[in-house]
Amino acid sequence: MGKTVWELDFYSRPIFDENKKKVWELLICESPLSVARSPESLFRFSKFTSSKSVNSIWLKGAIEEAIAEAPAPPQRIRFFRRPMNNMIIKACEDAGLVALPSRRTYALNAWLAERLRDVYPQQEGYDEAAANNASVQYPALNAIALPDAVRGDKGDRWALVNLDAAALQEMTEWEIAFGEGFPLELADIKPETQIPGLLMFSPRAMPLSGWMAGLELGYLHLQTNPLPRICLETGSSDSWIVADLKSDATVAEAKRFEAAKQQSDGVHFLAIQARQEDESFAGFWLLKQ
Repeated sequence: MGKTVWELDFYSRPIFDENKKKVWELLICESPLSVARSPESLFRFSKFTSSKSVNSIWLKGAIEEAIAEAPAPPQRIRFFRRPMNNMIIKACEDAGLVALPSRRTYALNAWLAERLRDVYPQQEGYDEAAANNASVQYPALNAIALPDAVRGDKGDRWALVNLDAAALQEMTEWEIAFGEGFPLELADIKPETQIPGLLMFSPRAMPLSGWMAGLELGYLHLQTNPLPRICLETGSSDSWIVADLKSDATVAEAKRFEAAKQQSDGVHFLAIQARQEDESFAGFWLLKQ
Protein backbone atom coordinates (compact mmCIF):
# COMPACT_ATOMS: atom_id res chain seq x y z
CA MET A 1 0.00 0.00 0.00
CA GLY A 2 3.07 2.23 0.28
CA LYS A 3 1.99 4.11 3.39
CA THR A 4 3.25 3.88 6.95
CA VAL A 5 1.08 4.50 10.01
CA TRP A 6 2.29 4.40 13.61
CA GLU A 7 0.46 3.78 16.89
CA LEU A 8 1.75 5.71 19.91
CA ASP A 9 1.28 5.70 23.67
CA PHE A 10 3.02 8.05 26.10
CA TYR A 11 1.96 7.54 29.69
CA SER A 12 3.05 6.53 33.18
CA ARG A 13 3.73 2.85 33.84
CA PRO A 14 3.22 0.80 37.04
CA ILE A 15 6.88 1.39 37.97
CA PHE A 16 8.20 3.86 40.56
CA ASP A 17 11.66 5.42 40.61
CA GLU A 18 13.88 6.02 43.67
CA ASN A 19 11.93 9.23 44.42
CA LYS A 20 8.62 7.32 44.47
CA LYS A 21 7.57 9.00 41.23
CA LYS A 22 6.01 7.01 38.40
CA VAL A 23 8.22 6.16 35.46
CA TRP A 24 6.85 7.22 32.07
CA GLU A 25 7.30 5.41 28.78
CA LEU A 26 6.89 6.13 25.10
CA LEU A 27 5.75 3.16 23.01
CA ILE A 28 5.56 3.35 19.22
CA CYS A 29 4.64 0.50 16.92
CA GLU A 30 3.73 0.30 13.28
CA SER A 31 0.10 -0.30 12.27
CA PRO A 32 -0.04 -3.53 10.24
CA LEU A 33 -2.73 -2.27 7.76
CA SER A 34 -3.10 -5.75 6.17
CA VAL A 35 -4.00 -9.31 7.18
CA ALA A 36 -0.85 -10.44 5.36
CA ARG A 37 1.53 -8.43 7.57
CA SER A 38 3.46 -10.45 10.15
CA PRO A 39 3.28 -8.91 13.66
CA GLU A 40 6.99 -9.72 14.09
CA SER A 41 7.85 -7.48 11.12
CA LEU A 42 6.26 -4.34 12.60
CA PHE A 43 8.62 -1.55 13.65
CA ARG A 44 8.71 -1.00 17.42
CA PHE A 45 10.32 1.66 19.60
CA SER A 46 10.25 2.12 23.37
CA LYS A 47 11.86 4.63 25.72
CA PHE A 48 11.47 5.22 29.45
CA THR A 49 11.76 8.66 31.05
CA SER A 50 11.19 10.35 34.39
CA SER A 51 8.06 12.30 35.25
CA LYS A 52 10.20 15.49 35.03
CA SER A 53 10.53 14.98 31.26
CA VAL A 54 6.83 14.74 30.52
CA ASN A 55 6.43 17.53 27.97
CA SER A 56 6.05 17.96 24.22
CA ILE A 57 9.74 18.88 23.79
CA TRP A 58 10.99 15.55 25.19
CA LEU A 59 8.28 13.68 23.27
CA LYS A 60 9.18 15.37 19.97
CA GLY A 61 12.84 14.43 20.46
CA ALA A 62 11.95 10.81 21.22
CA ILE A 63 9.66 10.60 18.16
CA GLU A 64 12.51 11.93 16.02
CA GLU A 65 14.78 9.23 17.50
CA ALA A 66 12.21 6.63 16.44
CA ILE A 67 12.03 8.09 12.92
CA ALA A 68 15.82 7.86 12.66
CA GLU A 69 15.66 4.15 13.56
CA ALA A 70 12.61 3.26 11.45
CA PRO A 71 12.64 1.82 7.90
CA ALA A 72 10.23 4.59 6.84
CA PRO A 73 8.70 7.66 8.52
CA PRO A 74 4.96 7.58 9.25
CA GLN A 75 2.36 9.49 7.25
CA ARG A 76 0.27 9.71 10.41
CA ILE A 77 0.30 8.62 14.06
CA ARG A 78 -2.63 7.08 15.94
CA PHE A 79 -3.04 7.45 19.71
CA PHE A 80 -5.84 6.35 22.03
CA ARG A 81 -5.13 8.12 25.33
CA ARG A 82 -7.36 11.19 25.60
CA PRO A 83 -5.63 12.88 28.60
CA MET A 84 -2.44 13.11 26.49
CA ASN A 85 -4.25 14.59 23.47
CA ASN A 86 -2.73 18.10 23.50
CA MET A 87 0.84 17.02 24.26
CA ILE A 88 0.90 14.26 21.65
CA ILE A 89 -0.62 16.44 18.92
CA LYS A 90 1.81 19.31 19.71
CA ALA A 91 4.88 17.03 19.72
CA CYS A 92 3.83 15.39 16.46
CA GLU A 93 3.07 18.73 14.77
CA ASP A 94 6.47 20.07 15.87
CA ALA A 95 8.03 16.96 14.31
CA GLY A 96 6.08 17.58 11.08
CA LEU A 97 3.64 14.71 11.64
CA VAL A 98 -0.14 14.33 11.77
CA ALA A 99 -1.52 12.77 14.98
CA LEU A 100 -5.06 11.38 15.13
CA PRO A 101 -7.08 10.23 18.16
CA SER A 102 -7.98 6.62 17.39
CA ARG A 103 -9.22 3.40 18.90
CA ARG A 104 -7.68 1.54 15.96
CA THR A 105 -4.49 0.83 17.92
CA TYR A 106 -4.83 -2.95 17.86
CA ALA A 107 -1.10 -3.77 17.53
CA LEU A 108 -0.20 -1.28 20.26
CA ASN A 109 -2.91 -2.66 22.57
CA ALA A 110 -1.52 -6.17 22.14
CA TRP A 111 2.04 -4.98 22.81
CA LEU A 112 0.98 -2.99 25.87
CA ALA A 113 -0.85 -6.04 27.27
CA GLU A 114 2.28 -8.14 26.66
CA ARG A 115 4.48 -5.60 28.48
CA LEU A 116 2.06 -5.38 31.42
CA ARG A 117 2.23 -9.17 31.68
CA ASP A 118 5.89 -9.92 30.92
CA VAL A 119 8.08 -6.79 31.05
CA TYR A 120 6.99 -4.33 33.74
CA PRO A 121 6.80 -6.95 36.55
CA GLN A 122 10.53 -7.61 35.98
CA GLN A 123 11.45 -3.93 36.45
CA GLU A 124 12.78 -2.55 39.73
CA GLY A 125 10.08 -0.41 41.36
CA TYR A 126 7.16 -2.35 39.81
CA ASP A 127 3.87 -1.87 41.67
CA GLU A 128 1.19 -4.52 41.13
CA ALA A 129 -1.61 -2.35 42.53
CA ALA A 130 -0.79 0.39 39.99
CA ALA A 131 -0.76 -2.22 37.22
CA ASN A 132 -4.25 -3.39 38.14
CA ASN A 133 -5.54 0.17 37.69
CA ALA A 134 -3.98 0.59 34.25
CA SER A 135 -7.04 0.00 32.06
CA VAL A 136 -8.46 2.93 30.09
CA GLN A 137 -12.22 3.43 29.83
CA TYR A 138 -14.11 6.52 28.72
CA PRO A 139 -17.88 7.12 28.70
CA ALA A 140 -19.45 6.74 25.27
CA LEU A 141 -20.84 9.80 23.52
CA ASN A 142 -24.34 9.87 22.03
CA ALA A 143 -24.42 8.23 18.61
CA ILE A 144 -25.44 10.44 15.69
CA ALA A 145 -26.77 9.70 12.20
CA LEU A 146 -24.44 9.29 9.23
CA PRO A 147 -24.11 12.50 7.14
CA ASP A 148 -26.88 13.00 4.56
CA ALA A 149 -24.33 13.21 1.74
CA VAL A 150 -23.26 9.57 2.16
CA ARG A 151 -26.65 8.00 2.88
CA GLY A 152 -28.79 6.32 0.27
CA ASP A 153 -31.68 6.15 2.77
CA LYS A 154 -34.50 4.06 1.25
CA GLY A 155 -32.01 2.23 -0.94
CA ASP A 156 -29.83 1.30 2.05
CA ARG A 157 -30.03 -2.24 3.44
CA TRP A 158 -27.88 -4.25 5.80
CA ALA A 159 -27.27 -7.82 6.94
CA LEU A 160 -25.36 -9.43 9.79
CA VAL A 161 -23.19 -12.24 8.42
CA ASN A 162 -20.32 -14.54 9.42
CA LEU A 163 -17.06 -15.57 7.73
CA ASP A 164 -14.48 -18.14 8.75
CA ALA A 165 -11.26 -16.56 10.01
CA ALA A 166 -9.45 -18.57 7.31
CA ALA A 167 -11.52 -16.80 4.62
CA LEU A 168 -10.45 -13.40 5.94
CA GLN A 169 -6.82 -14.39 5.40
CA GLU A 170 -7.58 -14.00 1.67
CA MET A 171 -8.68 -10.38 2.12
CA THR A 172 -5.63 -9.08 0.20
CA GLU A 173 -6.90 -10.92 -2.90
CA TRP A 174 -10.34 -9.26 -2.85
CA GLU A 175 -11.22 -6.16 -4.85
CA ILE A 176 -11.62 -3.48 -2.16
CA ALA A 177 -11.71 0.26 -2.93
CA PHE A 178 -11.31 1.45 0.68
CA GLY A 179 -10.43 -0.56 3.74
CA GLU A 180 -7.87 -1.87 6.20
CA GLY A 181 -7.02 -5.18 7.84
CA PHE A 182 -4.67 -6.51 10.47
CA PRO A 183 -3.00 -9.90 11.06
CA LEU A 184 -5.36 -12.26 12.87
CA GLU A 185 -2.41 -13.35 15.03
CA LEU A 186 -3.20 -10.24 17.09
CA ALA A 187 -6.28 -12.11 18.33
CA ASP A 188 -6.77 -15.43 20.08
CA ILE A 189 -8.72 -17.22 17.34
CA LYS A 190 -8.47 -20.37 15.20
CA PRO A 191 -8.86 -20.63 11.38
CA GLU A 192 -12.34 -22.11 11.81
CA THR A 193 -13.53 -19.37 14.19
CA GLN A 194 -16.65 -17.62 12.89
CA ILE A 195 -15.99 -13.89 12.50
CA PRO A 196 -19.19 -11.79 12.61
CA GLY A 197 -19.69 -8.74 10.45
CA LEU A 198 -22.09 -6.08 9.25
CA LEU A 199 -22.63 -5.96 5.49
CA MET A 200 -24.15 -2.70 4.25
CA PHE A 201 -25.73 -2.31 0.79
CA SER A 202 -26.08 1.26 -0.44
CA PRO A 203 -26.49 3.00 -3.81
CA ARG A 204 -23.96 5.46 -2.36
CA ALA A 205 -21.52 2.71 -1.37
CA MET A 206 -18.46 4.45 -2.82
CA PRO A 207 -19.04 7.91 -1.25
CA LEU A 208 -19.92 6.22 2.06
CA SER A 209 -16.75 4.10 2.00
CA GLY A 210 -14.60 7.06 0.97
CA TRP A 211 -15.98 9.10 3.85
CA MET A 212 -15.39 6.26 6.32
CA ALA A 213 -11.81 5.90 5.06
CA GLY A 214 -11.17 9.38 6.45
CA LEU A 215 -12.23 8.29 9.93
CA GLU A 216 -10.34 6.14 12.42
CA LEU A 217 -12.65 3.10 12.55
CA GLY A 218 -12.64 1.36 15.93
CA TYR A 219 -15.45 -1.15 16.29
CA LEU A 220 -19.16 -1.92 15.85
CA HIS A 221 -21.43 -2.59 18.81
CA LEU A 222 -25.06 -2.98 19.81
CA GLN A 223 -26.54 -0.01 21.65
CA THR A 224 -29.85 -0.70 23.40
CA ASN A 225 -30.65 2.73 24.88
CA PRO A 226 -32.37 5.00 24.08
CA LEU A 227 -33.25 2.91 20.99
CA PRO A 228 -31.79 -0.39 19.75
CA ARG A 229 -29.23 0.22 17.01
CA ILE A 230 -25.84 -0.86 15.75
CA CYS A 231 -23.25 1.89 16.16
CA LEU A 232 -19.80 2.42 14.67
CA GLU A 233 -17.21 3.85 17.06
CA THR A 234 -14.57 6.07 15.43
CA GLY A 235 -11.78 8.40 16.54
CA SER A 236 -11.35 8.53 20.31
CA SER A 237 -15.01 9.13 21.16
CA ASP A 238 -17.25 9.53 18.08
CA SER A 239 -20.19 7.21 17.53
CA TRP A 240 -22.33 6.80 14.38
CA ILE A 241 -25.65 5.02 13.86
CA VAL A 242 -25.19 2.54 11.01
CA ALA A 243 -28.31 0.38 11.50
CA ASP A 244 -31.58 1.01 13.33
CA LEU A 245 -33.11 -2.16 14.78
CA LYS A 246 -36.84 -1.83 14.26
CA SER A 247 -38.08 -5.29 15.23
CA ASP A 248 -37.56 -7.94 17.90
CA ALA A 249 -36.05 -10.17 15.21
CA THR A 250 -33.33 -7.65 14.27
CA VAL A 251 -32.55 -6.97 17.94
CA ALA A 252 -32.15 -10.72 18.50
CA GLU A 253 -29.89 -10.88 15.43
CA ALA A 254 -27.73 -8.06 16.81
CA LYS A 255 -27.47 -9.84 20.17
CA ARG A 256 -26.19 -12.93 18.33
CA PHE A 257 -23.66 -10.66 16.60
CA GLU A 258 -22.44 -9.46 20.01
CA ALA A 259 -22.26 -13.05 21.29
CA ALA A 260 -20.22 -14.05 18.22
CA LYS A 261 -17.80 -11.18 18.95
CA GLN A 262 -17.23 -12.66 22.39
CA GLN A 263 -16.24 -15.95 20.74
CA SER A 264 -13.92 -14.26 18.21
CA ASP A 265 -11.84 -12.29 20.74
CA GLY A 266 -13.60 -9.11 19.62
CA VAL A 267 -12.66 -9.50 15.94
CA HIS A 268 -15.41 -8.53 13.46
CA PHE A 269 -15.77 -6.61 10.20
CA LEU A 270 -17.66 -3.92 8.35
CA ALA A 271 -18.25 -4.42 4.61
CA ILE A 272 -19.96 -2.07 2.13
CA GLN A 273 -21.29 -2.96 -1.32
CA ALA A 274 -23.51 -1.20 -3.83
CA ARG A 275 -25.51 -4.37 -4.59
CA GLN A 276 -25.89 -7.79 -3.00
CA GLU A 277 -24.70 -9.53 -6.17
CA ASP A 278 -21.43 -7.54 -6.34
CA GLU A 279 -18.21 -9.51 -5.95
CA SER A 280 -16.14 -6.40 -5.13
CA PHE A 281 -16.34 -4.18 -2.04
CA ALA A 282 -16.54 -0.41 -1.91
CA GLY A 283 -15.30 -0.74 1.67
CA PHE A 284 -14.05 -3.53 3.93
CA TRP A 285 -12.55 -3.02 7.38
CA LEU A 286 -11.42 -5.65 9.82
CA LEU A 287 -12.24 -4.40 13.34
CA LYS A 288 -11.52 -5.41 16.95
CA GLN A 289 -13.18 -4.39 20.19
